[in-house]
Amino acid sequence: MDKLQPGRAPVYEMLEQYRLKGNISYHVPGHKNGEAYRSTVSAESAGYLTEVMRYDVTEITGTDDLHHPEGVIREAQELAADCYGAEESYMLVGGSTAGNLALILTVCPEPGRLLLLQRNVHKSVIHGLMLAGARAVFLEPQVDPGSGLAVAPSAETVQAALAAYPEAAGVLVTMPNYYGMGSDLAPLAQACHKSGVPLLVDEAHGAHYGQHPALPAGALAGGADGVVQSTHKMLTALTMGAMLHVQGPWLDRALLRQRLAMVQSSSPSYPVMASLDLARRLLHSSGAAVFTAGLAAVDILRRGLTALPRFGLLQPASLQQPLCGDAGAAGVNTPPLRGAAYETQDPFKAVIYDAAGVLGGFELQRRLEERGIVPEMSDDRHVVLAFSLGSKAEEAAALLAALQEIAAQTSLVAPQRGGTAAQAASYHNTEEDSLSPGDISTWNNFDIPAVSAPVQFSTRPVPTGETQSIALEASAGRLAAEMVIPYPPGIPLLYPGEHITESVLGRLLSLREGGAKFQACADPALQHIRVYNIQKGGEV
Repeated sequence: MDKLQPGRAPVYEMLEQYRLKGNISYHVPGHKNGEAYRSTVSAESAGYLTEVMRYDVTEITGTDDLHHPEGVIREAQELAADCYGAEESYMLVGGSTAGNLALILTVCPEPGRLLLLQRNVHKSVIHGLMLAGARAVFLEPQVDPGSGLAVAPSAETVQAALAAYPEAAGVLVTMPNYYGMGSDLAPLAQACHKSGVPLLVDEAHGAHYGQHPALPAGALAGGADGVVQSTHKMLTALTMGAMLHVQGPWLDRALLRQRLAMVQSSSPSYPVMASLDLARRLLHSSGAAVFTAGLAAVDILRRGLTALPRFGLLQPASLQQPLCGDAGAAGVNTPPLRGAAYETQDPFKAVIYDAAGVLGGFELQRRLEERGIVPEMSDDRHVVLAFSLGSKAEEAAALLAALQEIAAQTSLVAPQRGGTAAQAASYHNTEEDSLSPGDISTWNNFDIPAVSAPVQFSTRPVPTGETQSIALEASAGRLAAEMVIPYPPGIPLLYPGEHITESVLGRLLSLREGGAKFQACADPALQHIRVYNIQKGGEV
């Protein structure tokens, strides 16, 4: 391969050349570059898709093959590795899900292998454990005392788990979490490497990390060995476009490539790959400057909130960050104060809450959506607003106007959540605050030890005859026979075989009443839940 040219987007350029040639297609896909729609009365109803279809090709001469790249895809992946700071990078057309599955199947190549991981992982990680037939040792995540939100396990917890389970195949953590909260990964990587195992990081929400001084450093810079990023989330790829980056000697890369071929389609989407190529080229060519407009939009919100004290903004307890345009705004690697569970906050994840305690997160999201402002997600207290390099100043101004209107309309309403408005107004992210990690977040899991006993996973279906459906209110003390996944963000609060504790039940009831959406369970309204039958002697 010739010297890398960051200004190129080889996959996209190949597709443009393909389109301009106008060759006659005697190959799949069957829409024939969109002609199946353009030549019929369906053309108008197909709309923009007919244009996308001009670029929707398959593995033919000159287009290369994702699973055995030798041409434009190989060049695109080498450019990605150079841009993101990896030794090797792989395009993913199945989102970060495909990357998480492939990493787990690589480090756990046969059933029974043991993996250490934090309990509040994405459902794709639980599915990876099932596919691998792995044993999981769950690690308790730290809970931030100011916000009550769970982040990642401490280095001490990881070290204790590695000492207790020297047979572990690796450690997997999520960083940042859905709220943009993170901490230094270097101590975790050092502990893993000292034990001779890789550190795997689900960095789905951090694809932009390390690309601007105001952004936190990425997982690769912290020493992680395998890193999965959703390029479509916080950068500019099409939905399902993601990347897997690797470095160091701790992963079997030949096996990883084979696992990627297992979990991804043999007919990958070329438009998705081209969008990954273009997203990388935008960063490679423009550098940090590409984030200027987005960070300016964030500043408008933050400055506006200082004049609108009704709504607070989540920030690390270590530093109430200056505005992104101020000196020291990078402030993302500042030393944590005593008791802090996180040190960094993604400026593009603006997490707001009603400091007066009048509106919970679900209700605040509903009122924003009534005004044409669509947040990423909400929980009992917070609303997550995802900015990006594509955000605009006028959009931030519209958001502030909506918040001002909401504040004016609800200023005399009694608080929805417990306590007086004056008490609730004291909720700010300071070291002195100490919130119970109770009914707060779909990201939190409770009632687990710092290091759990091993849990065996498999793809064995739960036999219907061994389960029953009961009212959710009556489920405390029973064993769940199905996953229960509030979505977003897709963190299972229960997996089959897990005990339903009083606090988990309370969390589920609170989420149900708050209007959260659930996946994987038989009753998506969560009026009922499937549990294992209780047999004689209390055995399941």
